[in-house]
Amino acid sequence: MKKKLVVLTGAGISAESGIKTFRDADGLWEGYDVMEVASPEGWRKNKELVLDFYNQRRRQLHQVKPNLGHFTLAELEADFDVHIITQNVDNLHEQAGSSNVLHLHGELFKVRSTKNESYVLDWKTDLNLGDVDTNGNQLRPHIVWFGEAVPALDEAIEITQTADFLAVIGTSLQVYPAAGLLHYAKSNVPVFYIDPKPATIYDLQNPLEIIPMNATDGVPFLRQKLLNEYKA
Repeated sequence: MKKKLVVLTGAGISAESGIKTFRDADGLWEGYDVMEVASPEGWRKNKELVLDFYNQRRRQLHQVKPNLGHFTLAELEADFDVHIITQNVDNLHEQAGSSNVLHLHGELFKVRSTKNESYVLDWKTDLNLGDVDTNGNQLRPHIVWFGEAVPALDEAIEITQTADFLAVIGTSLQVYPAAGLLHYAKSNVPVFYIDPKPATIYDLQNPLEIIPMNATDGVPFLRQKLLNEYKA
């Protein structure tokens, strides 16, 4: 039986494909106050602004491609049972060929009803005011905004609890509840943290190896290490 590798990815791996990270140092997201475009309050205040913001992100996603980090994670499925839990809303892991991808914060290429959370559609073009579900309710981006529950969190916890090893790639581990997932791993499970500017991980009891590289260098490095040391 293949050993289970659980991978938590953040904005850093997507940044290497040209997608800007969620928040710059000034707290803005590509020039926007995040609370104006990523909160229920922002949506109620100015739906057109929010829709335009995500339309821009969606258009950009048509222009970018996965990088070597994404492709190497997909290749790891040949030797390990790989499960990716991503904070990213792009589809670059899927484009690269990964089979098991759980999106904690939603997906850009999906929209949902404002009245029925289970009404979700694939959507690759602009979303506008007047685009509605079958009951006439406005559609919104299928994104988990600040202040909203994370529906996929319970599944993410279950996946993490059964990991044989964990890899954390391109995330500051500052955004909760995603950052808390590490604490659900068994205490003997090795953790590999790939980031060119790694944050300090507090209160982690697991064996930890920091790989201070970007994803395009660090994931191939990790793949070789896992094949050499852990492949059954």
